[in-house]
Amino acid sequence: MKVKFWGTRGSIPVPGKDTIIYGGNTTCIEITLESGRRIIIDAGTGIRSLGEHLANIGEELNIVILITHIHWDHIIGFPFFTPIFNPSTKIEVDGIHTCMKGIKHIFDYRLGDGFFPIKFNDLKAEISHLDKLRHGPVAIDGAVIDTIPLQHPQGGFGYRFREGSKSLAFITDNELTEDAWKGSRPGNFVRFCRDVDLLIHDAQYSPQEIGARKGWGHSDYSSAVDLALESNAGKLLLFHHDPSRNDEQVESFKVECDRLVNDKGSDLPVDAAIEETELKV
Repeated sequence: MKVKFWGTRGSIPVPGKDTIIYGGNTTCIEITLESGRRIIIDAGTGIRSLGEHLANIGEELNIVILITHIHWDHIIGFPFFTPIFNPSTKIEVDGIHTCMKGIKHIFDYRLGDGFFPIKFNDLKAEISHLDKLRHGPVAIDGAVIDTIPLQHPQGGFGYRFREGSKSLAFITDNELTEDAWKGSRPGNFVRFCRDVDLLIHDAQYSPQEIGARKGWGHSDYSSAVDLALESNAGKLLLFHHDPSRNDEQVESFKVECDRLVNDKGSDLPVDAAIEETELKV
């Protein structure tokens, strides 16, 4: 498996001189299986650059898009995803039960006076709702995808991918707290992430900030470190960087995580997700 980050930011896109290193686009990652099949998680503004990349490759696309939840920063890039205007593109959408509602309402929402000039039914790609993940694990080209409910307003899904002996967990927009709903408490995530080679987790806030943001559905970097250590993850990547955080401040989170890991007597590698970088799991 390979994972590439096309959008690492949370809440709102903030491209500019202060976010050159870690990126300013909102959530979108691409996972490429050993078979070459591409699975995209979320359609934040990062999906626009991914779409241009895929268009330049020129191959016929048969992709799966998994939606964690339908807050705007995770779906707003979908109308700008170039492959949706190509009739040879096939897209299967799955994830949270509202996934299709979310991407359709960007185009056609009766309560609004038009949010986008093109109707969903005018898109040229073949777009269908897979609607399997909410019922249990799904196998795609030999890889198995599991879900876990997120502790986030209006809910959402975190994902675990297993392919051969390798595994990764992608958990964004998640508040690690004992006050969480049943099935979304820290212990549930420890079991879900047990022994993954790579854990990508929401670390939007610092421990000093999290108290004033209780219930907002995001975690601080210290809680993400604790989860990685308790689940015996091979590596932790901090994700969903706050829009107010510049590159230097994101880097400081990594430095603080290294200190926490060292204080706990571990050698867990910790880094912050960087837009347009790729890792092999």
